[in-house]
Amino acid sequence: MSGILISIPFLIFAFFFLTSSVFTVKQQTAAIVERFGKFLSGRSSGLHFKIPLVDRISGRINLKVQQLDVMVETKTKDDVFVRLKISVQFQVIKEKVYDAFYKLENPHDQITSYVFDVVRAEVPKMKLDDVFERKDDVAIAVKQELNEAMINYGYDIIKTLVTDIDPDVQVKAAMNRINAAEREKVAAEYEGEAERIKIVAKARAEAESKRLQGQGIADQRREIARGLEESVDVLNNVGINSQEASALIVVTQHYDTLQSIGEATNTNLILLPNSPQAGSNMLNDMIASFVASNQIGEEMKKTNAANGLGKKKKESKLPPPKPSYDDDADVVF
Repeated sequence: MSGILISIPFLIFAFFFLTSSVFTVKQQTAAIVERFGKFLSGRSSGLHFKIPLVDRISGRINLKVQQLDVMVETKTKDDVFVRLKISVQFQVIKEKVYDAFYKLENPHDQITSYVFDVVRAEVPKMKLDDVFERKDDVAIAVKQELNEAMINYGYDIIKTLVTDIDPDVQVKAAMNRINAAEREKVAAEYEGEAERIKIVAKARAEAESKRLQGQGIADQRREIARGLEESVDVLNNVGINSQEASALIVVTQHYDTLQSIGEATNTNLILLPNSPQAGSNMLNDMIASFVASNQIGEEMKKTNAANGLGKKKKESKLPPPKPSYDDDADVVF
């Protein structure tokens, strides 16, 4: 019985000794083991043993890719304050677990300080529009600076991204107004071009319409002239000369016009003169004008014939032209 009582404390001691000497490390994690306060080793994932009361786990380091978001407010070259969100993706190097654990007290603060330093050195060199267009240049500059600084502390900077650019509210409103005005300008140019095309097309259509109207009027007048010619020939066959026939046709057309005006309703056309004796006066005036024009034509023919005969006589009295000679060659021109 006394042996059993002695073995119970021993078993308890052995159990605690065993549990304190065995430990596990999760995947993508490194455990830092110290012996009497001095770094002993960095243990990777799996089951491990340590000496109780001699060795202890002083800490664990995450080996996964981590992301740190840093908000930086700075000023651009054109004096616009802007807030940038820089996302830094980093990872602890497995071979440098000692440096990552012992050299830096707070790696996040260290990375944030470098991000502030680089962004506030690069962005003031750019205008606001350039910040949007060249944000990748800012990200590359941050990554290079961080890599050079953090590699000595056991950290690898995998990627840096400028995930947000946030200017002042008034600046964003002004940029939106500029964009809207530019788009309105382009829309106005397109509308003007469309209106110009419509005007040109309408002008071409009107020109074609006028051409066809003119052709129709010419054809109409040609047919009227042909009809008048036939009418004159008919009247000549019954003993009426051409002048009297033309005057008679004009008078007939005059009365036909009066008749069409009387038949039409709501007309605004007024034909002058339209008195009862207007037809006879028109006929007499036209016959007199025809006679006068014939007399003038005969006189002009006689004058032209006399002028032509005198010119021929004057040319016949002129001496013949003298021949010209070339000094270098005996050739008569």
